[in-house]
Amino acid sequence: MKNIKDHENLDQKKVLLRLDLNVPIKNGTITDQTRIDKILPIINFLLSKKSKIIVISHIGRPKGKKNSNLSLKPICENLEKKISKKITLISDDVYKLKKDDLFRAKNGQIIFLENIRFYKEEENNDALFAKQLASLADLFVNDAFSCSHRAHASITKVAEFLPSFAGLQLEAELSALKKVTTEIKKPITCIIGGSKISTKIGIIKNLIPKFDNIIIVGGMANNILYHKGNQIGKSIKEENSKKIVQEIFKLSKQHFCSIAFPKDVLVGKNLQDKSKVKEINEIDAEDLILDIGPKTISEIKKIIEKSATVLWNGPAGYFENPNFANGSFEIAKAIVKKNKSNSIYSVVGGGDTIALINEINVINDFNFVSTAGGAFLEFLEGKDLPGIKALN
Repeated sequence: MKNIKDHENLDQKKVLLRLDLNVPIKNGTITDQTRIDKILPIINFLLSKKSKIIVISHIGRPKGKKNSNLSLKPICENLEKKISKKITLISDDVYKLKKDDLFRAKNGQIIFLENIRFYKEEENNDALFAKQLASLADLFVNDAFSCSHRAHASITKVAEFLPSFAGLQLEAELSALKKVTTEIKKPITCIIGGSKISTKIGIIKNLIPKFDNIIIVGGMANNILYHKGNQIGKSIKEENSKKIVQEIFKLSKQHFCSIAFPKDVLVGKNLQDKSKVKEINEIDAEDLILDIGPKTISEIKKIIEKSATVLWNGPAGYFENPNFANGSFEIAKAIVKKNKSNSIYSVVGGGDTIALINEINVINDFNFVSTAGGAFLEFLEGKDLPGIKALN
């Protein structure tokens, strides 16, 4: 896979740049700028090389129809301030655009094409649509790792029509993920949360042979507690998860991977309740398990302390209520402490986990924070990503 930083001459080259700028917007205001901050390196790199940049991105799910509420305009305005450069948003029909007309004097060095998902051809991976996009540029750069699990026109098909390169962020993402899947420094630990164990079983099964410890927290852990004969009250759990839990423990024994799960918990009667510490055998029928308890936190900290690499995906509890955020915060603080002494390599991914570490302002205290979502998870499952395959 070729990286754009190794291209010999980008001066005045028209670069079709696929980014993921699908950020949350409320009443016209961007509420989380993490993804915009992540693309600044590739923008600044191409500007320094005097390239002409044609940005392709999407926001939301317009399902192939124009929707003014899903315009890229707020993102263009935000990025303009960050880089102090004029950005032109082109809303014209993509099929009517011509390469020689794009960069007239008034358009400067950067243009954005309006939300690419306004065209149904994008998600259909349409070849003619991709060919038209390709006709606007001299080369293609994919710096949207988070979209690379999608076989969409601006991710995979366009690479068939132009010399294609990986962007800086995409390469950084792949490098970080390789350090927790193939180029591992041991001991290595995975802390995995979320509500459904069925959605993460592929990841767990793929990581068990490579990892020393898998720590299961959040709603997922309730399935294990229930399977082991414990009362979990009104807590979230999946039906028919017995087979999955048995599979996890069987595989972990075969590969000498330790599976850790809560030894004590914090419960409430509802999501807005105050927290109460309970041993696993003390949970009653009206309880909701909403966080891990102090004994569990202590055990997790000991595992982190002995680890050289850690992967974290999914909070330990219902952190939206501060009464049930302590478990997640303590995990974050334990990893950050090791990071500051340069004695651990840490990768964090998942929207909820990022929101959590943003809340306590430690997002820059991990080695790598992934905003990739689905692509992040599919890579950890060991799946081939169409967008990466297209660049190889």
